[in-house]
Amino acid sequence: MASILIIEDNADLASGLSANLELEGHQIQQCADGQYALQQVLEYRPELIILDIMLPNRDGFRLLDDIRAHQQTMPVLMLTARGEETDKVRALRGGADDYLTKPFGLMELLARVEALLRRAGNKTAPPGTPEVLFPGITLQRHIRQVRVLDKPVQLTPKEYDLLLALLEQPNQVHSRQALLRQVWGHQADIESRTVDTHIAELRKKIEPDPAQPQFLLTARGSGYWLKI
Repeated sequence: MASILIIEDNADLASGLSANLELEGHQIQQCADGQYALQQVLEYRPELIILDIMLPNRDGFRLLDDIRAHQQTMPVLMLTARGEETDKVRALRGGADDYLTKPFGLMELLARVEALLRRAGNKTAPPGTPEVLFPGITLQRHIRQVRVLDKPVQLTPKEYDLLLALLEQPNQVHSRQALLRQVWGHQADIESRTVDTHIAELRKKIEPDPAQPQFLLTARGSGYWLKI
């Protein structure tokens, strides 16, 4: 059970989310106005925030900046109808932990909430401490950077998001279609070969021998999985 703050001006959507999250055992607070949301964050101190971008009086991007400026480190899930890649990159670089585009599936949202809470609950190091993914490979979420043998590697935003998607559920096979939905959203013009191309590039950047991968593995005919 966790305390969750939903910052969303669509009353029907907010009520529906609240009802379903309460059924999962969570305690829910709501806010519909960006002007007062920061005060509610500081008073309520939720364990997770679901944040819309298009809010009256103060948009979600500016509100996210305010939340992080006040040293609030709880995970933030951006929930919005704006699906452009530039918006997603701006949100993630601004401190969002995940980004879900409307319309969305309820089960997917609940799974993302569960993953964010699980990850937050497992944090024992101070914010910004590198996570050791594999020997010699670390990840720093707050700056979206991966280091190999203590040297930063230049991942594209999609390569980083793909690695993070696999990391959220390690040792589990992810189909190409599932990765397309999670990383690229519901874009009909994106082909499944896009995932193969990005996996190949990731292997070149983080695997000791990309031809014999140790971490980013292929499940023939099914998809990919991250071995940790």
